[in-house]
Amino acid sequence: MTLPAFSLDGLAQAALVLHISGGALGLVSGFAALAAPKGRRLHRAAGTVFVLAMAVMAFFAMVVALQRNQPLNAIGGAFTLYLIGTAWLAVRRPDGVAGRAETTGFLAASAIAAAGLVVGWQGAGGDGIPGPVPYVFASVAALGAASDLRVILRRGVSGPSRIARHLWRMCTALFIASGSFFLGQMDEIPQALRGPHLFVLALAPLAALLFWMFRVRLTRAFKSVPATP
Repeated sequence: MTLPAFSLDGLAQAALVLHISGGALGLVSGFAALAAPKGRRLHRAAGTVFVLAMAVMAFFAMVVALQRNQPLNAIGGAFTLYLIGTAWLAVRRPDGVAGRAETTGFLAASAIAAAGLVVGWQGAGGDGIPGPVPYVFASVAALGAASDLRVILRRGVSGPSRIARHLWRMCTALFIASGSFFLGQMDEIPQALRGPHLFVLALAPLAALLFWMFRVRLTRAFKSVPATP
């Protein structure tokens, strides 16, 4: 009996298809979660789909990046996995609880920040990637690590702080996807569909992040609301 031969090129193409499919579903579900009333069934369902789709997108982004020798894209995939994992955990943990998962997140974010610094220092981000980008990844990852350490030292997070922790991580992950697609892949978009609206779509997650962080942190809208947004 002869087993079928597996082609490395075929596996690479499959990984690319899964990466693109996960990213497309992640964009749709992510924007749906932003638009849906917070805490309602539609928001939770869209958020669950977003987490799963982004996990697929990010994992296979790492696979494709390593195959193509694109270290910064591999770091971006790992960072996205970290963001969605810790954002999901933030609304699943009971108030005032922190454990191994938070410690693992802190170590992962610290490693990603260090890797970003190394890639930036070596100028090995990849073709067409601006020099400051690795340092931006490193800075945001370091911010995530500092936030994780704070949660560990305080033995958990609750109330509006937990909602804010969930929000900025989810919105940042969505921005990585939207920026990568609408700006990073603009040359793949038909000329007739290009225009300023692509920049609006790419930056929409950041605008949403500012809006919701203002509501959570500076108003009383979420003071007496359950922590699951």
